Amino acid sequence: MMATRSLPCALLVEARPKQWVKNLLVFAAPGAAGVINQPEPLLQTIGAFVCFCLAATGTYYLNDAADVEADRLHPKKRFRPIAAEDISVALGRIIGVTSIVLAVLLALAINWHLAIVVACYVTLTTAYSIWLKHTPVVDVVAVAAGFVLRAIAGAAAVDVPISNWFFIVASFGSLFMVVGKRRAEAGEMGEGAAATRSTLGAYSRDYLIQLQTVAMSVVLVGYCVWAFEKATGTGTDIAAAGSTVPWFQLSIVPFVLAVLRYAFLVDTGQGGAPEEIVLGDRSIQLMVLAWAALFAIGVYLT
Repeated sequence: MMATRSLPCALLVEARPKQWVKNLLVFAAPGAAGVINQPEPLLQTIGAFVCFCLAATGTYYLNDAADVEADRLHPKKRFRPIAAEDISVALGRIIGVTSIVLAVLLALAINWHLAIVVACYVTLTTAYSIWLKHTPVVDVVAVAAGFVLRAIAGAAAVDVPISNWFFIVASFGSLFMVVGKRRAEAGEMGEGAAATRSTLGAYSRDYLIQLQTVAMSVVLVGYCVWAFEKATGTGTDIAAAGSTVPWFQLSIVPFVLAVLRYAFLVDTGQGGAPEEIVLGDRSIQLMVLAWAALFAIGVYLT
């Protein structure tokens, strides 16, 4: 039995700071657009990151307050502060609502477009907690949409357009990770999976594998097309620029390796927490750094 936490510690744990790594997606669109090195867009993007940290924290509190009974049946979720009674359900709801309101107000102060995206994210996550998570297929699409909204938020904050291929990669990349998470959860819970999340009992292992394969295929093809599109748009295409180094095309290699490595880890049952895979696997970290370096050189130094 876990020892009772102090209230400040419990509040921090309930906010799930490890999950905030997902909110780094807000930097994707400004970074790809080549404006993240400018002071004002950088501050706006950081502001968007803070907005999503507040909004996500609020939804975590509200979701855990709503799911407290189901979480107490889960081998891991039962240790969450609200489920473990370190935080009362009433206090969890108050903090959740307050965090969400602050997120929307801060977003409005940055850019009204960003405020709309944050409001859409909160609406989506609320609908997910109440209804969407109980509908097979819709539940994984809804969670993936939350990742996509983070990517859109970065573009909205600094007012830059989103490439069609960027949107496709973000959408199916999110779906790829969410399906992997469902696979890991279903494998971890076994026959008792449906008791903690009703949709887990509806998915067969083969179906989840097929869905993940489709998502991964679109991600890989989509990124390759996007990389060549970026190269052509910036004049770094080999045919158009002679001996210019094809930075965007080269970035395909570490990107594909990172996706395949992630798929391998999911297949071994390690996809239950995507942020833990990214933060805990040295190979993926090196691949992501290599990809980021190649892509950044293509955007900012060519």
